[in-house]
Amino acid sequence: MYTAQSFKEKFETLNSVDWTKTQSVMEIIQSVQNDQDRALKSYSSQFDNVDIDELEIPRSELEKAVSSIDDDLRQAMEEAHDNIRRYQSSIKLSDSEGNELFQKVHPLKRVGVYVPGGTAPLLSTVLMTTVLAKVAGVNEIIVTTPPQAGGVHPAILAACHISGVDRVFQVGGAQAIAALAYGTETIPKVDKIVGPGNQYVALAKKLVYGDVGIDSIAGPSEIVIAVDESTNARWAAFDILAQAEHDVEARTFLVSENEAKLQEIYGQVQKELKKQPRVSIIRESLANHHYNILTESKDETVDIINLIAGEHVSIQTKDAADYIDRITTAGALFIGDYSPEAIGDYIAGPSHVLPTGGTARFSNGLTVNDFLRTNSIISLEKETFMNMAPGGMRMAEEEKLNAHYDSLASRLEDLK
Repeated sequence: MYTAQSFKEKFETLNSVDWTKTQSVMEIIQSVQNDQDRALKSYSSQFDNVDIDELEIPRSELEKAVSSIDDDLRQAMEEAHDNIRRYQSSIKLSDSEGNELFQKVHPLKRVGVYVPGGTAPLLSTVLMTTVLAKVAGVNEIIVTTPPQAGGVHPAILAACHISGVDRVFQVGGAQAIAALAYGTETIPKVDKIVGPGNQYVALAKKLVYGDVGIDSIAGPSEIVIAVDESTNARWAAFDILAQAEHDVEARTFLVSENEAKLQEIYGQVQKELKKQPRVSIIRESLANHHYNILTESKDETVDIINLIAGEHVSIQTKDAADYIDRITTAGALFIGDYSPEAIGDYIAGPSHVLPTGGTARFSNGLTVNDFLRTNSIISLEKETFMNMAPGGMRMAEEEKLNAHYDSLASRLEDLK
């Protein structure tokens, strides 16, 4: 059990990215740049224990995958697709109006989406990324996902088909990021790379940034849950377990002014833990990355939540709505008993690709607008130019940029 102060001292020491892997990731990127497809196949054999002849999965396999999954799953995926599309359409940027100063919006031409393989077929990540790109109007959407011994999971391929993905490649890890950033004989270079991944993927995205756009540098997944005496302890416990089952590095934070409720919830976690199929992952995550934090007031609770700047922040208190305006650093905010983080993972509509490791202090979750770029339009009338020019000339004069001054002055002189 941490007090607010002892947690703050501990929190300062937490790191989200292992920088010691940087050199090995750089070597992978350089190898892919030099040897292209041959390097990708070699790394698949080395890291994934899968030998592949063809990097691209044919479209016919995507179509076949839709037929192979059960009707309930297909309908659930289609419902999620529609909810995501509807929400993202509602927040999509549009051209601004104006006669002289306005903004135009353009979709990116080609994007790459990384879908982790790992221990679970993350079909939801396909939907939570590619549907956004589709709503934005991206010309070509490319998915890369790690190869599997028995082939890429059909649910992932079905999700690609449902969301309208153009091409799918069975390539994972840092090598997939390098291929998307620089292109190979088979995989085309993209304009932007999005999607979560492990430490190697995160470091690769950081290293290629600038040559290609990225969404964020993802660290371990995390949830912050605020509770009080009214909280359903069993529900909150399952929310903790749901986060911890992602990965052994997943982080869970339970915050309350009520010490008895903190103990009750954690007791429920231990009770339900042994029933979970991913018990070993959950146990390691909780042992190393779970924090019970006892605060003295609502203000202190808010202060701790904003300090963590969590990927997911779930408010399960009787006054949950009061937190909406006070929590300013959440990747996504889940308000009330009936808005669990898991509903956001799958089907609510906003993307589950969110900032981690405190980066919600300055960044936001993935949206349709991350697949758009804007440019301002300056189209001044003569009178407007004549009014603005003197101010510009004075600033150019101060900066001692004479040609800038002359560019404005020559026009103004001729007009006068």
